Amino acid sequence: MNQSERASVEFEILWKSNYARHRDRYFFPRINFWRDILPGHTARLLPSMQEGEARVEEFGAGVLVPPYNDQLVVTVRHAQINQQFRDNGPTVLRPGRFYPRGMIAAPETFPEETRPCRYLGNKGALLQVDLNRPLAAYPITLGAKVVKSLDPVTERGGVCHDIAYTMTDDGPGVQACVHHLDTDFFHGAPFGRDDDGDDAAFYSTPRVVEQIDAAASRAIAEIYGRILRPGMQVLDLMSGSHSHLPEQVEGLNVTGLGLNRAEMAQNGRLSKVVIHDLNSDKPLPFNDGAFEAALCCVSVQYLTEPIRIFQEISRVLKRGGPFIVAFSHRWFPPKVIRLWTELHPFERMGLVVEYFRKSGSFKDLHTESVRGYPRPDADRYFPQVTLSDPVFAIWGKTLL
Repeated sequence: MNQSERASVEFEILWKSNYARHRDRYFFPRINFWRDILPGHTARLLPSMQEGEARVEEFGAGVLVPPYNDQLVVTVRHAQINQQFRDNGPTVLRPGRFYPRGMIAAPETFPEETRPCRYLGNKGALLQVDLNRPLAAYPITLGAKVVKSLDPVTERGGVCHDIAYTMTDDGPGVQACVHHLDTDFFHGAPFGRDDDGDDAAFYSTPRVVEQIDAAASRAIAEIYGRILRPGMQVLDLMSGSHSHLPEQVEGLNVTGLGLNRAEMAQNGRLSKVVIHDLNSDKPLPFNDGAFEAALCCVSVQYLTEPIRIFQEISRVLKRGGPFIVAFSHRWFPPKVIRLWTELHPFERMGLVVEYFRKSGSFKDLHTESVRGYPRPDADRYFPQVTLSDPVFAIWGKTLL
């Protein structure tokens, strides 16, 4: 039997689309250098890397993932679309959006397949669908960082991880729009909600709950820590009992804007509390350029006029001030916009990118995802759910 070397490794892929730079991270708690499939030179370099050491490797388009193939852009009849595929009823196909491949009856798909494919629109009486992997056309930089070295084990067989496939199969790339087509997020009634009643009344009862687990909170704090600077004047939008701010960024002067004073009173990072309903109270109650940074954590999915709000956020930020939006995969069902529930998790990042773009107020856009970390043992959903809540973040800097 073989003695194998192992390590906990965080991999990342870095790539650039038309409108943003993207970073997608995935943690593997036990990489087996003997059994797992490691791409490129990583297979040779990773076993000799020390804890904390990181390496990157460049891959051209179509190398880390299967290359783009024109033959995978197919046309199908309306009758080949299973409109009842989604649990919440018939789906109206929108150009540029992603849908499960199993919804398309084509030779390249099977009914249970959930991997995303992009609908490109009508081509005469037919529908055009792109079955290529979302990252097929992009050059990719692959990074690997050894988080922890693990003791060798005697090999008796086990699961084999294909690192490139796991990282790119079901998500990364979906946040980018296709080069020649704007994604149709906005037709119909995308910002309707099951409960369109008064938000102030809905949130009048304190809901002091953890909307993400502790590992996801640390991931958000780590992203904040790379962007925020000590002493900044920060606006925490749709604030609650926890702001997920990093401890190492000291001296932040944080104004919490939300709808429940009792929740925000439990947030020890807030210097000031402002009661304000973003969905009904039009202008933000602050002067132009009052803040150096703004945050919106696990709440962007409740905005019913997001583009107007993003413009207002730009107004109250100083020139070049960052606005960081972060979310996971949980929400209050009555108040989430209906569009949000229809989208692939990575496609929600693409929607928020469109908020930034259509506001006309931001530049230097970035997206970042964090997946694969273990859920803390003390979390109430452990061990029923073993993985931490995924984290999705988007940020940009004000133009003016």
